[in-house]
Amino acid sequence: MSKKKGVAIAKRPPQGLVLDSSVAISWCFPDEKDDYPQSVLDALASAPAFVPDLWHLEVANTLLVGERRKRCTQADTVAWMNFLAALPIAADEETKTYAFSDTTNLGRSHNLSAYDAAYLELALRRGLRLATLDDKLKAAAHAVGVPLFGLQ
Repeated sequence: MSKKKGVAIAKRPPQGLVLDSSVAISWCFPDEKDDYPQSVLDALASAPAFVPDLWHLEVANTLLVGERRKRCTQADTVAWMNFLAALPIAADEETKTYAFSDTTNLGRSHNLSAYDAAYLELALRRGLRLATLDDKLKAAAHAVGVPLFGLQ
């Protein structure tokens, strides 16, 4: 609680979540549809998602690989990118500030890639829940006290 002129004011919990690319990609590929990613997508109607600034490249690369592996067409990729671009997803402009320190340390401590550690660092720094399908990232989030989306 904080005080304003002698009156106690309850702090609202931070709004939004950190969105791992694994969840966003599952919205695109039909064979990855599941209830959890859909619940994350539904949550974006009332709160924004935040992503490390590498997210757009990570998603674009996965979609390109999907094309090469014949999981989707170029037209599918264009449609999915337009869909993702229309969602309330904000890239964190401070990701690079923590890359050589906190992010690297989290990756080292929890045996994560620097990419996955960036999601964990962002959730820690902003005090937000993490939405991910990655089991290793879930375990690391649990270890450092980052709440996972959908688990109370």
